Amino acid sequence: MASKHKMGYKCRIAGVMLLLLTSIAALVAVAVIQDTWRFLEYSKEYGIVIDAGSSRSNVYLYEWPGAKENETGIVTETLNCKVDGNAISDMKVIPEIEEKTMAGFRKCMDIVTKTIPPTKHNSTRLFLGATAGMRLLQMKDAQRANDVLVKLRQYLSSLPFMFQNASVITGQEEGLYGWITVNYLKGNLVEKNVWNAYVRPQGAKTVGSMDLGGASTQIAFAVQDDLKGADYLRVKLYGYPYNVYTHSFLCYGKNEAGKLVLEKEVQQSSNPKNITNPCYPKGFNTSKKASSIFESQCTKKPQNYDPNQELIFFGGGDSDGCGKVVKSIFDFKTCSSSQCSFNGVEQPPVTGDFLAYAGFFWTALALQLNGTSNINHFNTSVRNFCHKNWATLNAQKNVKFIETHCYAGHYVFTLLADGYKFDTDTWKNINFQQQVKKTNIGWSLGYMLSMSNMIPSEVKKIPPMSNPVFAGLIFLFSALTIMTVVLVFIIFIRTCY
Repeated sequence: MASKHKMGYKCRIAGVMLLLLTSIAALVAVAVIQDTWRFLEYSKEYGIVIDAGSSRSNVYLYEWPGAKENETGIVTETLNCKVDGNAISDMKVIPEIEEKTMAGFRKCMDIVTKTIPPTKHNSTRLFLGATAGMRLLQMKDAQRANDVLVKLRQYLSSLPFMFQNASVITGQEEGLYGWITVNYLKGNLVEKNVWNAYVRPQGAKTVGSMDLGGASTQIAFAVQDDLKGADYLRVKLYGYPYNVYTHSFLCYGKNEAGKLVLEKEVQQSSNPKNITNPCYPKGFNTSKKASSIFESQCTKKPQNYDPNQELIFFGGGDSDGCGKVVKSIFDFKTCSSSQCSFNGVEQPPVTGDFLAYAGFFWTALALQLNGTSNINHFNTSVRNFCHKNWATLNAQKNVKFIETHCYAGHYVFTLLADGYKFDTDTWKNINFQQQVKKTNIGWSLGYMLSMSNMIPSEVKKIPPMSNPVFAGLIFLFSALTIMTVVLVFIIFIRTCY
């Protein structure tokens, strides 16, 4: 009988001790789980990039999930607003023109402000990058260029966003960011696998990019790691490094190169009232003030220069003559390296696929060439266009600057074939394209991707249990622990008597 009583007593002691240990373990587990097993809730991030080009400005709004992939955001274009008015390089001259441009900025920024949630205004970065038009203005009138940027900084800093800066980006940066944009949109930098996770694509192939603006043109493509020099930039995206060759040619954008062609024609003519332009169609004539050609930093003022002198051009409709004068604005002979593009600039051989956008795309479209073509087809299309007279071309309604398309075709062909050295085989790899996945191609998206590396994400730590549930469990297991301690105390007291 005593043995049974002793055995029952030991079972009660063991049971109470087990309950005590379980209560303590549960109490600790609840506290640890609530503290360490927190879910990370990222908010959507926004960024604004203003592309202040040589012809006009565009405001781009981008967004990306706060949860980045290898420190780089998965960025998408949400909004593209074209700013009414002139390029910013035309500001600080005529007040009416400047006010129209500023009104265009206010209109676009109002749209952007309404698109971004008010709670995200203060954390949304705002950048303005000016390109070749402002680079030329800095060369011509540094004070006016600075005044333009000061005015824009004052306006942009007054907006409810986190204004970063308004600056002139280098041509090399413009080329690199364009390359990033192209390869990001083509899915060459990051993609989703079968588990819906972002990974580096197999093979990790990239495509080259070529941008043709109004005042400059850029080429960029990935090269071997051992190639080094001023035009080779190393960039890290989504955790992987790339070695990119990129060069920008100032004064070789479509508009400025056109002025170089007109300069050659003025120099070759003995009569400023009768200048033959072989690139203009037959039957077309136009007058230009000398200032429209020679006030550019890309051209050289003639002797006895009169900015108000009237120059009259007559169309020659001569494809061979147009090709000849276009080639004359390039220097294909000077080269101190194993291979150069033009004007003595080193360039490795072009390899792989290329995407040609902006002015390249619009020129190809004018020639009724879509996507890819072969070099002979492109050349034939240019020649056929140049042989059309003005009456035929003028019948095409709502086509802007159609009189310049012959020049543009020869210019693009010469730049790609003689300049960048695309031949019969490699020309087939050029795709003339303006958008990828309904997103405009340009440097601004690549710039935003690079900046997303440095933009912190807003993150909330969400505990696995709500506060009431956590408090209830803590109270329950604390009470249970206290009760078992009391029971143990009572049992031990009783054993003493």
